[in-house]
Amino acid sequence: MSNFVSSLPYTATSFSIFSRFIFMFLLYKNKSTNSLSLTVSLLSMCSSSMWLYYSLYNNDFPMILRSSTELTLLTISSVYIINNKLKSQTILPITN
Repeated sequence: MSNFVSSLPYTATSFSIFSRFIFMFLLYKNKSTNSLSLTVSLLSMCSSSMWLYYSLYNNDFPMILRSSTELTLLTISSVYIINNKLKSQTILPITN
């Protein structure tokens, strides 16, 4: 039972990071410009930043790994969404 409990944080970290990669794949596949996806990414970045601070304070390596990796992936996702939003905007000519 002790091995199971000690491996639990790393298993949870792996699931969390894997799910983030699925999210990133779907963003890429759909060329997302969805504002909801961006909002979720930004809120998740705030959450991951708080967890990272808390984990560093408590020297919790699995959570440090999870939070820092997720923060990096969320930043990449947010930049991708913003970039797609900018590319999809068309500049209309000004008429008099």
